[in-house]
Amino acid sequence: MLIALAIAVVVGMLWPEVGLAMKPLGDGFIALLKILIGPIIFCTIVTGLTQIRDLGRLGRVVVKAFIYFEIVSTLALIIGMIAGNVFQPGAGMHVGTDVAPSTARALAGYQTGAERAGGFVEFLLALIPRTFVSPFADGEILQTLLLSVMFGAGALLMGDKAEKTIAVIAELQKIFFRMIAFIMYLAPLGAFGAMAYTVGLHGGTALVSLGQLILLVYGSCIVFIFVVLGLVSAAFGFSIFSILKLVREEFLLVLGTSSSEVALPRLIEKLERAGCERSIVGLVLPTGYSFNTDGTSIYMSMVVIFISQATDTPLTIAQQLGILAVLLFTSKGGAAVSGAGFVKLAATLQSVKTLPLSGLGVLIGVDRFMSEARSITNMIGNAVATLVVARWEGAFDQKKFEEFMKNPNLGSAPSQKPGAPLPAPDPRPVVTSI
Repeated sequence: MLIALAIAVVVGMLWPEVGLAMKPLGDGFIALLKILIGPIIFCTIVTGLTQIRDLGRLGRVVVKAFIYFEIVSTLALIIGMIAGNVFQPGAGMHVGTDVAPSTARALAGYQTGAERAGGFVEFLLALIPRTFVSPFADGEILQTLLLSVMFGAGALLMGDKAEKTIAVIAELQKIFFRMIAFIMYLAPLGAFGAMAYTVGLHGGTALVSLGQLILLVYGSCIVFIFVVLGLVSAAFGFSIFSILKLVREEFLLVLGTSSSEVALPRLIEKLERAGCERSIVGLVLPTGYSFNTDGTSIYMSMVVIFISQATDTPLTIAQQLGILAVLLFTSKGGAAVSGAGFVKLAATLQSVKTLPLSGLGVLIGVDRFMSEARSITNMIGNAVATLVVARWEGAFDQKKFEEFMKNPNLGSAPSQKPGAPLPAPDPRPVVTSI
């Protein structure tokens, strides 16, 4: 992965045309992974829920997860807004409201996406899938999550009568993870294509003109990871450095593809192997990808302040607090894919009506460079959330975690040794002892 990323930067800088031609490699790799995200979420949640055997505990886990999500993502929004006010990356740019025709056409696409996102009611209605199979076909994580919970709860209530069905789903889960192992051999190729295209398209000019904003986003994400997530991890008995070691392969994958979603299947498997109960992983991790997007929250609140400074549209403290309240909703929902944060930002500007939507025009060229920072932060934040909720719920095996950290290959064995069988999940609907 590291070699592929280094070569991609060189190719994109020296031969931009070749770098642009590499885009299908990145797109194809992401498309292959996204095929399996829905089925893996479904199998993991269904087999996990049948081991809970207590709907009251299911509700308790969901409440704890959402309490965590709301507190931590709000802190991320506040950090981004404070950093924007203190360092003022957009001051002195004096960007007008008029934009070039090409930029206007690009903004029109983002504006359409923002309008399609709608308000809170539309967001709730969008959780309901059109058919049973449409969430898998459309790649909708939240719809897949809702369907999986309903199916798993129904199987849980049926008890032993659903045992054969759960056994089949458990076998399917093993097959899907084996497919992921095959696809991961292509990870360096996919990362090379995505990074070569980005560098070939933008080169270094955009980094010079908006470098301060880019550095500030990265700096704020680093501070959030080591300070906020570090303190949260320590409060529950984890070291943030251990967690970073746990997800180091996924870090490189997200860095290359600029999408935290592609790391989801491997994280589900790895967190189970690291001591988290399957039911907790299946509920918390996929939900966090829509409701715990810490990196996107930092980016959105900071860029709102940046646009106000760049367009000479000052915001009062009251207006900033009002925008913060809107961001608490608009930063939620949507798959964690590259570019989703930009559409959410457009939705925010559509809602507040205080800042000109044309202010997004100055960000189009460099948004992709900030996408890596928010995607990596989203991924790490959700790994921390899963470990914290598992510990909070008493569904975490500390001994298993310590053994895993001593031998990290336990987490990557399926990708490195495709001939070795994966541990078979227990299909029996019984309570798992920790």
